Amino acid sequence: MRKQISARALKIIKISVTAFILAVIALLWAGTLIAYNENFNQRFTSYEPKMLYLSDFEGLKRTQYHFTSNKNQKLTGYLYSSEKSAAGRDTSAAKGLVIFAHGFGGGGHNSYMDCINFFAEKGYLVFAYDATGNDESEGLGRKNAVGGLPQGVIDLDYAISFVEKSGNFPDLPIYLWGHSWGGYSVVNVLNYHPEVKAVAEIAGFESSGKMFIAGGKQIAGSVVYSFMPFFYLHELRKYGKYNFSRGVKGIRKSNARLMIIHGKQDTTVPLEYGYSVYYKSFKDNSRVRFLLYENLGHSNILRSQKGNDYIKTFNAEFDKWLTTLDYDYKAKENVESFVKDKSDYIHKNLNRPLFCNTPNEEVLEKILAFYEEN
Repeated sequence: MRKQISARALKIIKISVTAFILAVIALLWAGTLIAYNENFNQRFTSYEPKMLYLSDFEGLKRTQYHFTSNKNQKLTGYLYSSEKSAAGRDTSAAKGLVIFAHGFGGGGHNSYMDCINFFAEKGYLVFAYDATGNDESEGLGRKNAVGGLPQGVIDLDYAISFVEKSGNFPDLPIYLWGHSWGGYSVVNVLNYHPEVKAVAEIAGFESSGKMFIAGGKQIAGSVVYSFMPFFYLHELRKYGKYNFSRGVKGIRKSNARLMIIHGKQDTTVPLEYGYSVYYKSFKDNSRVRFLLYENLGHSNILRSQKGNDYIKTFNAEFDKWLTTLDYDYKAKENVESFVKDKSDYIHKNLNRPLFCNTPNEEVLEKILAFYEEN
């Protein structure tokens, strides 16, 4: 007969198994926090040599405003209008007020000023702000950072309330549009602002969890799913009610009309994490319009073909310039010299009209026509 395991040995086994499980949980929890903070809890500023300026756009003007978000951090926003439209001369003549939410990782709204200018020239007022931890706005914590993806929804929630309640803006229909992180934000914020009239979402993801999976799968494959319970617990502790925001829920809570726009070649936010989720739920809903571009990706969807061709040409010339340097620009001791030389090269060689003001007018015209439908 086999010997029975002694009570002492059984106890040791139970303790060992429990310790192993707790160690795995601790590693997954720690790994989740590290990945979350390294990817999302950072500060982002626009790269000065490629920044867009008011002077790049004839007739564009703006007024600066400050408002606070959920942790009393001060955010900076601007109300844009164009002297080329009636709204630039009399704000009450504007067709509507567009609130814009920018993308993640490149700084605030600066890189979208060509699109903002387009809307302003067409007779709209545009309120664009830098989200928490970006450019001119304050951040959170020691890093003065963003915090996480739901912060985009929170900031937009506060921005809409500021526009509606501050008394600084004319009483106009409110439209939203956003790209990437901003696309996620403009749909999710409908959970809190169902009064919005219409929304244009470009290259957005449906939830913060889906974006974590999209990025994580590129690094760790299916292993990323083992981190998800800890991801959701972290965001629940950090963001409370906003943790439960989902784009699908926001659309169902609202009477707003939506245009969901995506590029089929988008590898940053693949279709399955945004566009396809909405299409599955709302393809037969007359309030929701879908627009899919076969040959466009995540960022180039906002530039004209002429603008995209110029970027490719500039980047190719830049790569050639790198080969002419008489030092190893990747070496630590040459970092400072390379930063200066790179900046000087861009300032000298960048064709600003082509770089700054070649928006994808086809896409933007479709958004305007959608806004103006009854």
